[in-house]
Amino acid sequence: MTSLYRLAFRALNKIDAETAHGLAIAAMKALPLSPVKPDDPRLAISAFGLDFPNPIGLAAGFDKNAEVPDAALRLGFGFSETGTLTPRAQAGNPRPRIFRLLKDEGVINRLGFNNAGHAPALIRLQARTARKGIVGVNIGANKDTSDRAADYVAGIRRFAGVASYFTINISSPNTPGLRDLQSEAALDDLLARSIEERDICAETVGRKPILLKIAPDLALDALDDLVNVARHRGVDGILVSNTTIRRPKTLQETTLRSETGGLSGKPLFSLSTRMLAETYLRVEGQFPLIGVGGIDSASAAYSKIEAGASLVQLYSGLVYHGPGLVGEIKCGILERMEKENVLSLNTIVGRTAKEWLEAPMEEVS
Repeated sequence: MTSLYRLAFRALNKIDAETAHGLAIAAMKALPLSPVKPDDPRLAISAFGLDFPNPIGLAAGFDKNAEVPDAALRLGFGFSETGTLTPRAQAGNPRPRIFRLLKDEGVINRLGFNNAGHAPALIRLQARTARKGIVGVNIGANKDTSDRAADYVAGIRRFAGVASYFTINISSPNTPGLRDLQSEAALDDLLARSIEERDICAETVGRKPILLKIAPDLALDALDDLVNVARHRGVDGILVSNTTIRRPKTLQETTLRSETGGLSGKPLFSLSTRMLAETYLRVEGQFPLIGVGGIDSASAAYSKIEAGASLVQLYSGLVYHGPGLVGEIKCGILERMEKENVLSLNTIVGRTAKEWLEAPMEEVS
């Protein structure tokens, strides 16, 4: 990581959050990056039929329009996820719509699936098909669509030839009614149609894993139904979790906490990790999980893996710690593995899941 690159990211954190994000994308396109040295083989993970060089991924939301997937991989990520992409371009919600909770190292956003649509992203992803690296495509539905499941099917059809895997995002709190797709009947229909389209496309481009991204705010009976449907339909994995509409009572930014939108970053860690553990125990090893929410250190990433994640993703952590965080997490995980004589991360997946359920719940409002 060059010092120029690190300084650029620090400077971006001092201006409007959405403007800073746009400049960060521009910087990743323009600033030189040295080739990343190969990862220590102890960090390698196989999941969903894919071989990841390390378990640290860039979460959807950063590279919404597939502008910098390879630049992200060159930062040291083991995989990158673009999107959320909807069939038609949409502007999202009015600005301002991103708020940094500096004292809490959190972020509230109410973006609303702002993106340029399928067409330009497809062109960019087609241009990189000869390059190595795992790049997932996170798909969603347009706000005004009459058949939301059809939008997900369209995404699978459109990107089947360029996606390493798909994430079906039904858990953003910023599109009205979207989280209703997590209900049992709606989810069953959505997954049936999505997997059918995936299997049709597999005849020409190969089988692509389908993952489901869920909210951390699900009631446990709703989680039971969701996992049962996911297992029955044969999804390849679940991402736990998206942002939360809840607000931990420990938040120090008392004014910004009232902003509407999904909360991410450090304040989401406990809630999302507990939901990860709940999901891990319900899945019973049928498919792997990706842990998302509040990862800002090697310790946080390691805890996600122990709670049930085979892979992890981060985004908000970059806002406060810069792109060097990726390498720091990988080094920290290896140090922890050496200290505990862990030869493979697979051996620690889920070992503290039951402990998370026994711990007191964080107070939220």
